Order: sequence, then C-alpha cells, then structure tokens
Amino acid sequence: MFQQDFNFPSTCVVSTVSPKIVEISSDISINEGNNVSLTCIATGRPEPTVTWRHISPKAVGFVSEDEYLEIQGITREQSGDYECSASNDVAAPVVRRVKVTVNYPPYISEAKGTGVPVGQTGTLQCEASAVPSAEFQWYKDDKRLVEGKKGVKVENRPFLSKLIFLNVSEHDYGNYTCVASNKLGHTNASITLFEVKTTALTPGKGWYAYFPGSCCLGGLRCPRLFAFLQDAFSSALTPGGSPVGTA
Repeated sequence: MFQQDFNFPSTCVVSTVSPKIVEISSDISINEGNNVSLTCIATGRPEPTVTWRHISPKAVGFVSEDEYLEIQGITREQSGDYECSASNDVAAPVVRRVKVTVNYPPYISEAKGTGVPVGQTGTLQCEASAVPSAEFQWYKDDKRLVEGKKGVKVENRPFLSKLIFLNVSEHDYGNYTCVASNKLGHTNASITLFEVKTTALTPGKGWYAYFPGSCCLGGLRCPRLFAFLQDAFSSALTPGGSPVGTA
C-alpha cells in the first residue's frame, strides 16, 4: 500500500486587542501624612503600558509607569484627581480617574485687626483653610459671641467667617478670638477691633475743590463747592486747577 505524507507550511496568526482597564481603585479620603496605594489593572494585546499622572488641582508633576502608584506620607498638595492611562498602540489609550481627598486640620491664613469710628459698621474677618471645611466660633473675654445679640452679626462661609458690628460702641473695642475647628483639630487667632478718631472740619484756612452742584460751608455759599479741608492747603482750586485765593 502506498502512503504519501503531505507537509504544508504552518501559519501563526497573532491577534491584537485594544487596551481595557479591568480594575481600578475607588475614590478615597485619607488624612494627611498617611500612605496611599492606587491600583490600575489593564488587559490587551500587546500588553498595555499603564501610566499614572496627578492632573489636578495642582499637579505635582510626577509620573508612575506602573500598575501601582505608591505615595508615602501624602500631603495636602497631592490631593486631587489621578489619571490612569492604558495604551498599546492598537487603539487610543483608555483613561480612568481616581479622586484622592486629603484631610487636614485648620490653619488660619488671614486674621487682621480693623479700626472703626464709634457709630459705624465694623467687620472682623477670619480666613482658615481646612479639609473638611472648618467651623468658626468667635469669643471675647472667654465668652462666645452669638449672632443677634448686642448688635452683632456672624457670617460663616466654608473658609471665611465675618464678625460684623452693626453700630460700633465704646464697649465693642478690644481683642477677639477666632476659633476654627474640624474633626482633625482646631486653631485660633486674636484679632483687634480698635477705635479710629474722626475730626470734624470747621471753616478756616484751607482749600476748596469744586464740582457741578451747589452747597454751603460756614456761611459761604459756593455754586460748585465739593469739600473743605482744614489747614491743608493755602489756596482754592477751580475746576481747571487755577488758584482762586485762600480761606
């Protein structure tokens, strides 16, 4: 019996598969100083290259070419969105994002004293940065100030608190304490409301500035008198700036 072997050339077909992210870390909230580990697993043929980038709000510029991103002792500047990209040149890269929230205790970034005359409206401001947002309280002489009492109004926003005096009196002047707190801690700052004396202007040596209108000062009627400054200058000025005499 005759037997013949037939040998055919073998053909190997290699298929390509677009990249696909099959596993990625969930959004996380973590306290400042702790370590963070993010995972991004991708499949495809050829095997995709996985890259991590910090993209917002203030990207610190580092890139990790690995499925795992490790951050040691995370800081508040490293909070924000992290982007995982998987690419293998078969198709456009696949991108997913993870949001990392970094919690930290409050710190007061601005607390300035204010000078206000008696009878005017005065405002003290206290600005604090914190995550979660800070809660504010105001104190004077170890007593907490409550809105609506003794002409005091408190306006609170996520990062700013205002203590408003609707009609400043002598007893309102002094040092106030702003306390900002969240679940991670608290801080405080001393802010001063101080008196500013006002000086009434009386007729005398000075100068007059004019603008369209009419008013009267010290018995002197001027068709365009705007203001009188006591002992400031020796001559009055017309709208064009020419001297017209002294008071």
